[in-house]
Amino acid sequence: MSVRHILAQKGRQIEAIGPDTQLAQAILHLASKRIGALLVVDADQRIVGILSERDIVRALVAGSHALEDHVRDHMTEFVVTCSLDTSLAEVMDMMTRGRFRHVPVMADNEVVGIVSIGDVVKHRLAEMESENSAIIAYIAAG
Repeated sequence: MSVRHILAQKGRQIEAIGPDTQLAQAILHLASKRIGALLVVDADQRIVGILSERDIVRALVAGSHALEDHVRDHMTEFVVTCSLDTSLAEVMDMMTRGRFRHVPVMADNEVVGIVSIGDVVKHRLAEMESENSAIIAYIAAG
């Protein structure tokens, strides 16, 4: 199964903010959408970073003034992406090695969606249940 399958079921909604947004506004955006990360894009809608809950926690530990800081001061600048044809195993491996939980999906140099570790686990479990059912049916038929 590939990332394409996840986006087909989940949808391709992308939540993004600009790098000059105050961290407090970004937190409100995350909370209102009930999500764990926001893409940070420039005026041309190119990815310049990603802001996750972990980035926010690190910022707050640095001091209470952080809420007034700009997103660009606390975002993760190096963003790992995948394609629609990336397998779930590959995405899981990327997330595990990089210790991150959100991966933007790219097609033709455009962001077409984002997958989270929750999305990947949900679909992988469904895949495993299907395989289990097939094995049980095969054994029962034998």
